[in-house]
Amino acid sequence: MIIDNLLNKDNLNKEELVYLLGCEGEEKTKLFTKAAEVKAKYIGRKVYFRGLIEMSNICRKNCLYCGIRSGNTNVHRYNLTDDEVIEAAKFAWENRYGSIAIQTGEVSTKEFVDRIENLLDKINKATNHELGITLSLGEQTEETYRRWFNKGAMRYLLRIEASNRELYAKLHPNDKHHDFDERLECLKALRRVGYQVGTGVMIGLPFQTLEHLADDLLWMQEMDVDMVGMGPYVEHPDTPLYQYRDKLLPLTERFNLALKMTALLRILMKDINIAAPTALQAIDPLGREKAIKVGANIVMPNITPGAYRNDYKLYENKPCTDDAADDCKNCLEARIQLTGDEIGYGEHGNSRHFYRRRNDTTIQ
Repeated sequence: MIIDNLLNKDNLNKEELVYLLGCEGEEKTKLFTKAAEVKAKYIGRKVYFRGLIEMSNICRKNCLYCGIRSGNTNVHRYNLTDDEVIEAAKFAWENRYGSIAIQTGEVSTKEFVDRIENLLDKINKATNHELGITLSLGEQTEETYRRWFNKGAMRYLLRIEASNRELYAKLHPNDKHHDFDERLECLKALRRVGYQVGTGVMIGLPFQTLEHLADDLLWMQEMDVDMVGMGPYVEHPDTPLYQYRDKLLPLTERFNLALKMTALLRILMKDINIAAPTALQAIDPLGREKAIKVGANIVMPNITPGAYRNDYKLYENKPCTDDAADDCKNCLEARIQLTGDEIGYGEHGNSRHFYRRRNDTTIQ
């Protein structure tokens, strides 16, 4: 069978990836089985937690797909206090999550940059410098990235959302705040500073083809990223792209395509970290577990104080907005047990690819 030949190849080209993205039935099962084998061989069957702190939904950007875009006047804006962020970080530390991820809308003022720098100091002090820290705070200057890195941030996620320049332009306003080349330059700056660099794309967007998605996979491979967070596009009614909702793939097809993307990325980039995004669970109650089974190894329990969770709504039907942090932890423990993987408690779960890229054998 064609599928057997493809899955035995060391590298896949665009045409082959398009074929695999379109496979169904027995071929899809073989694809998922191969990805699970690659994951087990190269990174083992451990899942690492990143306690997610959605610190603020204030954003200077106006991306056409996003529920917290600056132009959406229906959003209740919020900004956690330092104490609230530190309490959430302490919860992660005390529950041996190993790592946290701090996420905000995109802001680049001096006050914001200084605040994050000071906050990193406070978090490290409150948690005995034992937490791994991921930041997802958008486009900043290289100097800013270095300042935060020097205060203990070790990983940075900056999603490209679409690696095709023309498609990117259809998802963003045409102005200086939404520049494709600037986004690419930020990813390169993060690499120069020394971060474990992460990016990702949305799957099932308006105007998107299987060829676009195949190019996304090859672009991530060419960029040699250390970690990826990608998931299905789920439309939000308070966004300009919502007008194209009738032209979208059905949610179940977007979901299956996201699983195929996860599996193919695991096959292409065997030792990177791949997150099982919450957006999968917005479509399928077992979405994150299914992603873990086909290659994902990172899960992000939401530890944002409950009063704010419903306001950080990038898309509709966001799950777990009513759960307390303890509920989320217990739920995920049970879910991961179902996959047959184990949780790497107290471990940073850093990207093996990052260390291999630096020829460093000390993986933490």
